[in-house]
Amino acid sequence: MNNWIKRLLVFLLIFLLIPTTAYADGSGNIDGGGGGLNSGKDGYTWPGIGYDGVRVTVVDAQNGQRMSTPIDYTNRNVAELSQNICHFGKVSKIDYRHGSALSPQVSNYFYRNPQKAIPQIISGNTKKADLAAIRQYFCSEAAAVMVANDTGFPFKDIRDGKYKLVIEPVIYLIYQHLYFAMTTTEAGLYNRITGGDLGSNFPTVVMKNLALAIFLERDDLGFSAWKGPTESARTTEEMISTLGIGIISYQDSPSTKINSEKQYRTDTEVVTAVTLTTSSQKTPDNPAYARFYINGKTYSHTDIYIPEDGSQLAWVKWRTPKEPGYITITVTSNCSMSSREIVAEIVDLDKNPPPDPQANDRNDSFTIPSAPNKLNTTTLTWGEWDCWWHEHWVWHSGDEDEDGWWEDEGWFEYAWLSYSASLTANLTTKPDEKVPTASGKTMKSGYGLNASVSVQVRSSAPSSHITGVQNVLAYFPEFNYTTYWRLLKRLNIGYSSTFEFQKSKYSTYSQPVHFSPVWFPDGRYTTYTECLDAWTPTGMLQINLTDDLTIRESLFSDWHIRPIK
Repeated sequence: MNNWIKRLLVFLLIFLLIPTTAYADGSGNIDGGGGGLNSGKDGYTWPGIGYDGVRVTVVDAQNGQRMSTPIDYTNRNVAELSQNICHFGKVSKIDYRHGSALSPQVSNYFYRNPQKAIPQIISGNTKKADLAAIRQYFCSEAAAVMVANDTGFPFKDIRDGKYKLVIEPVIYLIYQHLYFAMTTTEAGLYNRITGGDLGSNFPTVVMKNLALAIFLERDDLGFSAWKGPTESARTTEEMISTLGIGIISYQDSPSTKINSEKQYRTDTEVVTAVTLTTSSQKTPDNPAYARFYINGKTYSHTDIYIPEDGSQLAWVKWRTPKEPGYITITVTSNCSMSSREIVAEIVDLDKNPPPDPQANDRNDSFTIPSAPNKLNTTTLTWGEWDCWWHEHWVWHSGDEDEDGWWEDEGWFEYAWLSYSASLTANLTTKPDEKVPTASGKTMKSGYGLNASVSVQVRSSAPSSHITGVQNVLAYFPEFNYTTYWRLLKRLNIGYSSTFEFQKSKYSTYSQPVHFSPVWFPDGRYTTYTECLDAWTPTGMLQINLTDDLTIRESLFSDWHIRPIK
């Protein structure tokens, strides 16, 4: 019996002798960590960067139930690695959470090589995995289409949020001279079965870099977000219960909530900030600084003064790219910082305008909804330290061989300079001037309406601290204030700005209008707008507005039909 067969029998015997029930505690929602590797030893090695992939499972967006057989994607030709690769079947973290046991297999490992190569998933010694690239790849329409084609689920259902995609990192490594393919969860379960031997041979590759390759930044589908360290090895139980899962969802409307993982709009001036803290005072002689490396450029905030054991924000103002995607912002400083790396999603708001309204459209079951009532952020405050030298001259008497002298034994004093910014705005809607039978704010359904938004930012801060409002979105009752929206056109730049609808391609006269549906019932027609992207060091000012028109009858009431003479 050759050595390979002996080792394979040992691999299978483990599963006959030891119970293997798995237990686990119960928009891309992805984060990651990890770092340098151990090099391994003969028969226990990870070949290196690129020997990785992902397992993708389609799940129900509401209850998290697995809907598809998982698919492994990798750039590797796995058949060239080994003709008899050891694996545990196509089982997702969803299944293991519900009690599925490891199922050892030594052949028929199925995988796909995507047409567009996936980014590096697991960090190595020479190159760390780029979380922004991973998120951009799997949050793309192309990835959704790929999964839809490979699983048979309609792309529209994935795009519209009926399903979510669960993604898990997969590693290809040699353990006990056998080639293995395993996810983070499977590595944790197998490490438990081997009494920790897998982890002891791969303390960094498996227990840190695979464990932290992908994890949730917020709770989802019953799985907990990972809030622990991201630069050190993790435990077996953490790998089984929490780590090694990302969740992708495709939403109907753009999120405007700004979290620690930032979301910005394309081609927009924004302010990005971190908090600096120091145990020793920072003065004009030794000031603090922060450098932000963003999309190939360096932005600096210098000459920052902080008292001993004090803190202050450091920020920069910059313009986002014109194309959507993800970028990673790194920050360096001579102080402690609240964050050294920020992943920012850049979204394009001008991508989902309402479709062409038709004269024969119907919606007999429609009832007029209430407009959203989201929280406003109309005032924000921040500040910075000023610092100066306070002279204190002291006379020192000399001895009999030396004259006396004056010496400045002063100290640095600090004062807090407080700033604030406030936002006010107004929305006015009215029937378009081309509506023949409009009266004041009353019109018939099927005709177009105009919107005018005026906004003003007032602040005591220098211009380098703030921006004006740069984007306004409008939502409409016929779409229940979701699904479709209009990005308004900015008519002037500054802290006082006005916005209106973009010219409609469906308007005969190229008017800046939104057409109400011909089927809209008599009653109140409320337009809802969100005024966004007035930035300060402490976040974004935002105000939400509504204005009403009244619908009475439809444009068909203006038609007169008579026989031809």
